[in-house]
Amino acid sequence: MKSFFTDQEKKFFKNYYQKGYCIFDVKNLDSLNFIKNNIKKLIFNENKKIKIKENDPFNYLHHFVKTKNINNFRLNIIKNLNKLKDLRYHYYKVSSPYIEMISGNELVMQKNINLSIQMPKDDESLLDVHADTWSGDSAYETVVWIPLVNCKDTKSMFILPANKYKNFTKMTYKKNIGDTQKLFNFLKKDFEWIDIKFGQVLLFNQTLPHGNIVNKSKETRFSMNCRFKSIFAPYGDKKIGEFFEPITLRPASKIGMEYALPKFRSK
Repeated sequence: MKSFFTDQEKKFFKNYYQKGYCIFDVKNLDSLNFIKNNIKKLIFNENKKIKIKENDPFNYLHHFVKTKNINNFRLNIIKNLNKLKDLRYHYYKVSSPYIEMISGNELVMQKNINLSIQMPKDDESLLDVHADTWSGDSAYETVVWIPLVNCKDTKSMFILPANKYKNFTKMTYKKNIGDTQKLFNFLKKDFEWIDIKFGQVLLFNQTLPHGNIVNKSKETRFSMNCRFKSIFAPYGDKKIGEFFEPITLRPASKIGMEYALPKFRSK
């Protein structure tokens, strides 16, 4: 079958198939700064002890918030963050050139954007190794992961590269892997740790095992994630209208979806 993609696009696709993720520099810095600045305001509103002159409440949040309070703090930020009228628009604009290359240009987007906060030595805010499809997500979804701080090593996340996945699925039938810790130990030699800076965006295939471990750095990790997919690709447990909402539906598709054959009376 003949492909109409350019050589550059084919090269990108080949790399994405092999790795299962890609990292790009954000071109729309206005949208990225809109997101970060609004989260900064919400942080100051949530905790009055943080001085307004504090330049970076992100990396050093653990100086102001106790580990035992971090989940309630995070949930309150998420609740108020998702009330912002233009949040989803700016999140999409940060990633749109890249998500369209992977998922197409007629997209649905997750209704609520997630925020993760992982403070140093916090073992209560972990995401054990998993793939989103194991809990009912569609294999056609792509995760857009935006760091609000520089992330690497244990301050970041790990992922099993796509070129290691087939071997993993073969070995799961042969090995006795009864829990997530055993699974992590089984895969850890193959995991890649994402090295990404603020001002970059990560897109990844969420059918691949991924997660994080205890943050052993001296800084707090702030990151956001949101799922996108083609509006016409199959859905999992998360349906359009419930979890996803159309954001770039084209006229021909809208016309086709609304079309009904006329009924004619027979003689």
